[in-house]
Amino acid sequence: MNRATGLGRLLIAVYGIFAISASARAAFQLLTKFDEAPFAYLLSALSALVYIIATISLARSGARWRQIAWLAVGFELVGVLLVGLLSFMVPELFAHPSVWSGFGAGYGYVPLVLPILGLIWLRKTRD
Repeated sequence: MNRATGLGRLLIAVYGIFAISASARAAFQLLTKFDEAPFAYLLSALSALVYIIATISLARSGARWRQIAWLAVGFELVGVLLVGLLSFMVPELFAHPSVWSGFGAGYGYVPLVLPILGLIWLRKTRD
């Protein structure tokens, strides 16, 4: 089963939407308000980069792209869990929320569920 067919297309589309929205948000934050919450805004930029890499690697075929997808989606899950935990334990770091703050609460927890679904999809599919 190819990763970019059926439900895989939906997963890639959601990643694409997050890549665009996180990139736009990070660009706006970094250009207009960086001094207000630099840590949170840099995390938003990092999450945008991860979503871009995940989108591209999930959409492409081949062993190398599959490997990159595993790394990107795995990193995303670790990032969401770590940032989510830190945003509750050290809230002063997150004067303004990032995409992954509160385990993605500002985005309906999609940032928490998305990498789990992505890893399951990668496990179930082959190129």
